[in-house]
Amino acid sequence: MILTVVAVYLSLVTFVGLAGRRLFKGTGEDYFVASRSIGPAVLLLTLVGTNMTAFTMLGLSGEAYNRGVVVFAFVGSSSALLVPFIFYYLGTRCWWLGKRHGYVTQVQLIRDRYRSGALGTLLFVVIVLLMLPYILIGVKGGGDALNAITGGADGGMPPWVGSLAVCVVTFLYVTYGGMRSTSWVNTFQTAVFMTVSAAAFFAILHEFGGVETAMQSLRERHRELVVFDTDPSSRLRLLSYFLIPLCTGAFPHLYAHWLSAKESRTFRTVLVFYPLCFLVVNFPIVILGMVGRLAFEPPLDGPILVKLIVGYTGGLLAGCLAAGVFAAIMSSLDSQSLALGAMFTEDIVRYYGFDDRLSERQQVMFGRIFVAVFLALAFVCSLFADQSIFALGTWSLTGFAGLLPVFAASLYWRRSAKAGAAAAIGAVAGLWAYFFVDSLGVDGPYSIAGSGLLPIAVIVPASAVAMIVVSLLSRPPADTARFFPEN
Repeated sequence: MILTVVAVYLSLVTFVGLAGRRLFKGTGEDYFVASRSIGPAVLLLTLVGTNMTAFTMLGLSGEAYNRGVVVFAFVGSSSALLVPFIFYYLGTRCWWLGKRHGYVTQVQLIRDRYRSGALGTLLFVVIVLLMLPYILIGVKGGGDALNAITGGADGGMPPWVGSLAVCVVTFLYVTYGGMRSTSWVNTFQTAVFMTVSAAAFFAILHEFGGVETAMQSLRERHRELVVFDTDPSSRLRLLSYFLIPLCTGAFPHLYAHWLSAKESRTFRTVLVFYPLCFLVVNFPIVILGMVGRLAFEPPLDGPILVKLIVGYTGGLLAGCLAAGVFAAIMSSLDSQSLALGAMFTEDIVRYYGFDDRLSERQQVMFGRIFVAVFLALAFVCSLFADQSIFALGTWSLTGFAGLLPVFAASLYWRRSAKAGAAAAIGAVAGLWAYFFVDSLGVDGPYSIAGSGLLPIAVIVPASAVAMIVVSLLSRPPADTARFFPEN
């Protein structure tokens, strides 16, 4: 029954995505940013869905299983507050500049702002390398989820089957309908996994005697999960989590969705309702991860959320809950793939010699090719990835958070210079690579010198300092008036 429901759900997703083709205008702008025509409700649900990945559904619940309610206290609270703030101050400004200058990608913005093609290419390379582990989260999450649903290590489907299914379905509707299809599917999938989160919360906790009984059992058997850990290294780790939401200001897929908005007022709905939508999804997921300790002792052989769904629900409900997991996975994977396709087409193919000879149809074709290649690469990498979804996600989010000072400065600081942006990007790339290599020899969760402090707490300040200091030591940029509103 579970597999049947999941198969039906994937078919529905494909149908919704392909339906977006009916309004496709055949242009590059329509394929990559839906001709900047997305309204408030669709933009809200699309941004919620795009930002709720396998990192949320599978990774966050798994971290809550290990660390308890503090995960929500630090990751959840900071996301609910910082993300709308970033959407308002960066999203609306990016929308305005995109509409004014015809930008489709972040690289176009940075190249034009600092008059440097090489800087844009450097940014493109860094973003693609950082995006691979983030896309890998979705691909790997689909495989892990299907494997656990069908029996796990005891005869379940191999993880590659679920990973392949996620890649194929995403490829079909992204390459066929572009941003409009992606937005429609994300709206549908967001509604699905928000409903599923609530249903899973009440259905599974009912099997543990309700919320109050389950929490009481946790206090008696696993008190460390319901209280704040006083260990200094744990506090430093959790405080580092406060910086993770900064990554939303540098995500290329969120940037593309910002540009797809019909008008600046479209963002008002997002600012008001995003925190509520975030809480509806994240709070139940964290609680369910904690409750999983009452049923399954470590080490786990699959995602805790999926094990709870399979073990404590049955039939149609279990299938719907499993479909919700796939909804969260694909609602980000599609936007990420499309954004990278746009960057490859606009920032590499068109920029390096084909701008005058590339038709609208060819722009779409190159975007589709890159989506296919990147999804194939992510699928192959998922066959060999052995880190947890939370660990993979944290590394990717760390790098993007480090890029935030570059984009913030380009939008709001007239004095920021090309050399400062290059220094900040170089600092992020260098420190990220250093810490990642250093982590390879560590057994268990990584922190700097075992202190509990995560690399993000060093990389973000280093990027900001490099941006500021090198810009001030460089020649002031010329012709910046067209990037800033007159009043």
